[in-house]
Amino acid sequence: MATIGVLIETEAGKVKETNFGVLTAARQTGSDTIIALMLDGSAEDAKTVLGQYGAGKVVQVSVSSGDVSASPDLAARALAAAIENLSLDALLGLASAIGRDLFARLAALKDLPLASDCVAVDLAAKTVKKSHFSGKTTAMLKLTAEVLLCALRPNAVEAVEAPTDAVVETFAAAVEDPGQVKVVEVKKEAAGSVDLTEAAVIVTGGRPIAKAENYKILEECARLLGGTIGASRAAVDAGFAPHSMQVGQTGKTVSPRLYIGCGLSGSVQHFAGMKTSKVIVAINTDKDAPIFEKCDYGIVGDLFEVVPVLTEVLKEKL
Repeated sequence: MATIGVLIETEAGKVKETNFGVLTAARQTGSDTIIALMLDGSAEDAKTVLGQYGAGKVVQVSVSSGDVSASPDLAARALAAAIENLSLDALLGLASAIGRDLFARLAALKDLPLASDCVAVDLAAKTVKKSHFSGKTTAMLKLTAEVLLCALRPNAVEAVEAPTDAVVETFAAAVEDPGQVKVVEVKKEAAGSVDLTEAAVIVTGGRPIAKAENYKILEECARLLGGTIGASRAAVDAGFAPHSMQVGQTGKTVSPRLYIGCGLSGSVQHFAGMKTSKVIVAINTDKDAPIFEKCDYGIVGDLFEVVPVLTEVLKEKL
């Protein structure tokens, strides 16, 4: 029986829903001990929801001096100490902006191999699956290190509940801040927006969106579905959307439960960034568009006609 740690990320003091898929991946054998580690937020407040997804223990990790939120190096040192203290066989987390940075620092500090942006993990075999060559193939990698470090792509693993009574513990790491990096300011997206890489639903507009103002049509639909909006490279290059909204090989890689592509041709480069979406819906006036060969559901029609109708139906149903 192994002891598996899961680094829990929070936002505005609340546990991110994308953590639940990572907890699901952590308890795949059904017999391992699952420990949720929290560097921020309140373990006491989070124990109920984390226990709902199989965390038997929630550990609040703190440091003797310094601020882990302002120093990623200090946070990495605290996690390294927690790995030793809790005798972890593996540490899983999100391949989010925070997770990718923190896990890389932790791997360097512990001199361990790191598998990041994985779409699956087999803890018993110590193997992971990653997408390669613009999504054209999937590689299985085996890690032979004593402690497995793996950052999973948000939403890559479907969250499944497994209720248990979680207990809360504290661990104060006796580490010092090396003072190499200090976070002085965090610039966040507009209030109410959802992080594109962690969104459960994404509605993306391509070049036919024609102008930036027209994204409001997609925004209302995405909001009703609890998601956010994205853009193709063609739309970004045309100046209709900022690069932060771009999905694809040269943009962001996403894995939502539902991806609605509006006016997308379905290029290889764009598909590489969203092919792991659970359900893909395509809306395009061209019945021969390549995206219709890659989607689960296709609608041949004008996005300016189809999306408003979909939005009205959602208003009636939700």
